[in-house]
Amino acid sequence: MPGSFFHSKLLATSTTRCDDALPPPPPPGEAPPPPPPKDSIAEAAASTTLYSNPGPYEMAAMDGKRLVQLDTFDGFRCDINKQLSPYMAVVHSFLLGTTSLPDRTSTYSFVTQVADEQGILMTRVDPGRGSVDGRVHRAVLGGLAMAKLQLGLSPDGQQDQALAELDFGGLTWTGNLKYGSMAGAIVYGCNYLQSITPQLQMGGEGMYIAANQSLISNYTLKYTIPASTGDETSALPGVAKGPERKGSSMMCVNYNTAQNALSLNYKRVVTPNRVTLGAELQCSPLTLESQVLLGAEFKLHRSRFAICVDGGLRTQSILEAKLGVAPGSPTLNFSADVDHLNDAMRFGYGITIEG
Repeated sequence: MPGSFFHSKLLATSTTRCDDALPPPPPPGEAPPPPPPKDSIAEAAASTTLYSNPGPYEMAAMDGKRLVQLDTFDGFRCDINKQLSPYMAVVHSFLLGTTSLPDRTSTYSFVTQVADEQGILMTRVDPGRGSVDGRVHRAVLGGLAMAKLQLGLSPDGQQDQALAELDFGGLTWTGNLKYGSMAGAIVYGCNYLQSITPQLQMGGEGMYIAANQSLISNYTLKYTIPASTGDETSALPGVAKGPERKGSSMMCVNYNTAQNALSLNYKRVVTPNRVTLGAELQCSPLTLESQVLLGAEFKLHRSRFAICVDGGLRTQSILEAKLGVAPGSPTLNFSADVDHLNDAMRFGYGITIEG
């Protein structure tokens, strides 16, 4: 039988004959050679990369939310990005013929940003509204922490705000402290996000408003599932080897105590850098009111299409297409927001010019 044949072959090959030549013994006084050393550096690197820094707490659910919260617009929008130097860039933004603004149909804003190895400085000026927003991010304590300052000035002073933050963290966790004034009220805040396992992250955020002595808190649970199906192992031409080189799924649960709202975000990478699906479920545990949103993103060689549909059949979509193959080619944008039940439709087109 086949099993007996292989068994007999194994015995025949493992039998040692008495007349076979024995290997020479090691010279006297010398120890046998040690076994080959293991790649301890590779093993240590593999063990340390099992856990990764979870990133800022505010960005925990953004991977899923960006698929169901599209930046739609109506009218005509033009963004001109100009790189003045390796450290400085400016952006001119125009929006004409829009109905999304309550008091005007057009707007213009100017943004300038200066960045280096230690941080960034950014300013946004809106001449029509007379408001100025500024951000300063600087590395402190030798790069162990990041200090942030956010300022907002308005003509009437009712919406002025100043917020100072300090970001810090380690290999498996991140933390943040906040202090400032928003709309005339002193606020204190903090958040913390911890990697429990390579797939599980947990964290929470709290904010105290001194004006009415109220405490606002929310809690987040994020879980990443490596996909066992789909196109997670294929090497498509033109696909960058990045964090999404394999298909994966992400679920993020957030509970806000102030609004008594529970939200669940789901993201599925079907084809890396090609097809991504997303969903969001929002509900109130007390009133049982809920809302569902479904989103999808498709990336081609020189274009990107994103669509989102909610439970009321409201459809939002964005189409971006490159007008050339050279780096910095202009991008043509189309936007649509259609609410069939309320008979409301908004359409827009625009262009983004890189310089």
